[in-house]
Amino acid sequence: MQFGIFTVGDIAPSPLTGYTQSEAERIANLVRVAQRADEVGLDVFALGEHHNPPFIPSSPTTLLAHIAALTKQIMLSTSVTLMTTNDPVKIAEDYAMLQHVANGRLDLMVGRGNTVPVYPWFGKDIREGVALALENYNLLHDLWRKDVIDWEGQFRTPLQGFTSTPRPLDDVPPFVWHGSIRTPEIAEQAAFYGNGYFANHILAPNLHFKPLVDFYRQRFEHYGHGSQAQAIVGLGGQAFIAKRSQDAVETFRPYFENYPVFRGSSLDDYMSRTPLSVGSPQEVIDKTLTFQEGFGDYQRQLFSLDSMGLPVEMALEQVELLGTEVVPVLRKEMAARRADDVPGAPTHASLIVDKYGDGEPRQPRPNPNRGDNLSGTSPYQDSDPELQARFPTAV
Repeated sequence: MQFGIFTVGDIAPSPLTGYTQSEAERIANLVRVAQRADEVGLDVFALGEHHNPPFIPSSPTTLLAHIAALTKQIMLSTSVTLMTTNDPVKIAEDYAMLQHVANGRLDLMVGRGNTVPVYPWFGKDIREGVALALENYNLLHDLWRKDVIDWEGQFRTPLQGFTSTPRPLDDVPPFVWHGSIRTPEIAEQAAFYGNGYFANHILAPNLHFKPLVDFYRQRFEHYGHGSQAQAIVGLGGQAFIAKRSQDAVETFRPYFENYPVFRGSSLDDYMSRTPLSVGSPQEVIDKTLTFQEGFGDYQRQLFSLDSMGLPVEMALEQVELLGTEVVPVLRKEMAARRADDVPGAPTHASLIVDKYGDGEPRQPRPNPNRGDNLSGTSPYQDSDPELQARFPTAV
């Protein structure tokens, strides 16, 4: 079971002082939060992708590469990588490069996002959002697994004789989670490939997304990847922790009730009806355990801890409390309740074993430049000799 944090990288004024972090401050503070998560033994730090104020993570791979250089063991991920408005070729290249830089400490969550103007800003039609996400991921999947791609689809120019570089580390692509809270087609695609399914279990009543999770589990089994109980599920959550529950509620209330998404909501009502956990470490533990009871055994739990204009020192304290007082107990309690045949979350190390067993991983070595900046019709020294790349030509 993996535990960690995710951030959307929002910037909001403090409801107490009115102070608003600059973009430079927020970027630096996100790095500090990731470092603290690594130091206290959390498993995952996930960064969102947005292309408009008041959010700053427009280039997740750049920031995650910097964080990779400053951390030792934490898995780096996304929450979410936009599968609709990004070119799947650039996703393949950028995240494979990040996988190398992070020495395998990388997976990613793909999804559609929820900001309407992003589609036209990037030349896409939101009415094609689901079809875009499905087609683009199908291409990404192949780009990471085939040395040479010949491809034609609906939403981007065709590819002829194309090789995505660098190849994934050890020729093992990063594990992919499909994030969705409303689209069965996305859950179906995740199940088809045997990928993970992530339901961001916030902003809705308790267990609201259970039907989609159950559907994914059923289809995972249908496609022969294992039993429903063995499907790879991740959940989001939101928490604010203090030693005393009264202090947690009193401190968090102005941040919650003044944040635009929740303005007009009562914190006490929201806590009772949704997965939001505000209280002592034990109260956060108890509520999180209800997720396992409701959704079944799952592999990844991520918490949002740093949004709504929280000062960075407060966010760092939240990470500390989560990593030192909440997660150790959750690890023990969830493991004790977990069925014996339920797998853990995939990692680069486990995926290497799945592909190679005791054998040595592939290390692709390109064939030489033939003089026109191409390596010839076979891209790598160990590529299938029957595989002949036929490059596009100028007309």
